[in-house]
Amino acid sequence: MSNYPFRPGSPKSFVAYPSGEFDLESGTFRKPRKHRSSSSHPIKMIRSIGNRIQYYCKLHPLLVFVISLSVGVSILILLSLYERGYQMTNNYQNYDVSSSSYPLPNLQNLVMVAGHSVYTSSSCGKVDKEDSWFLESYPKNPGQAATFVAHIQEGIGVAAKDNRALLLFSGGETRREAGPRSEAQSYWAVAESKGWFGQEDLRSRTLTEEHARDSFENLLFSVCRFRELTGTYPQNITVVSYDFKEQRFVHLHRAAIGFPESRFFYVGTPAISTAKVAAQKGEAIVRAQFQEDPYGCRGSLYRKKLGRDPFHRSIPYPNGCPEIEGLFRYCGSAPYPGSLPWPKELN
Repeated sequence: MSNYPFRPGSPKSFVAYPSGEFDLESGTFRKPRKHRSSSSHPIKMIRSIGNRIQYYCKLHPLLVFVISLSVGVSILILLSLYERGYQMTNNYQNYDVSSSSYPLPNLQNLVMVAGHSVYTSSSCGKVDKEDSWFLESYPKNPGQAATFVAHIQEGIGVAAKDNRALLLFSGGETRREAGPRSEAQSYWAVAESKGWFGQEDLRSRTLTEEHARDSFENLLFSVCRFRELTGTYPQNITVVSYDFKEQRFVHLHRAAIGFPESRFFYVGTPAISTAKVAAQKGEAIVRAQFQEDPYGCRGSLYRKKLGRDPFHRSIPYPNGCPEIEGLFRYCGSAPYPGSLPWPKELN
């Protein structure tokens, strides 16, 4: 048997050397000193840096202000550039995803019929009657509705002769009293009711552009719509409207978008005889306004455009035609200086 009274596992164990420091004077053991935590070092470092910054601010306040201002401006510039780049990339990515295939990729030429009114009748049997269309409050001239139908028929006739042509009726929801109906849809519905004037095969390549609020947007928006539907830009453009608007389209709007004159064509139909003089006077005023403001982005032309958007429709362009985004953003009296996806011609 072992003579040791304490063994491992016994209720009490003997500690031969207690932990701590032995005090010779008192004959007792002291508790060991606890080392200060090193977690306070970063706090001291931060306080030290803060004190130094405060010292330099007091010593050179103007220099510190200039440096701070420069850093702040640089950060703002970088953030704005990043945001702009992100938005453009996001727009293009969304466009690429939605346009992996085009409805009419084989078409090369554009025939655009500019809308002038909204068809409001519940029946398509009276398309040549003035009461079937929304007209201004001034006296309605007999035969005016027939000119709208003539534009539709003329556009169909031109497009039917070219099996590579896309026919677009262009015009937005321009009149509050007419309700949320577009000029473009009105023209398409009339063409449908007339059996496409014997050219029913044209129905599959006739669509609408439903956001234009003036003649310049009729042209520009239709070019973008052509890009959405075909994946390319038109080789040739033919515009159908009143004959007294030819100078406006051919020499002003065409030049504003920089489209070659040799590939731009115009088909004009006459206004009714009783309104021809008044129409020509009004056209002279509008043409002078577009000469000063070719892109319709200032003054009376801009206000008129806003008035023709009673339902505040969001315009999707230029998402469908990113190559001419700059043309949509441009506002100036000189021709657009940026690059375009068609060759420019000197006017």
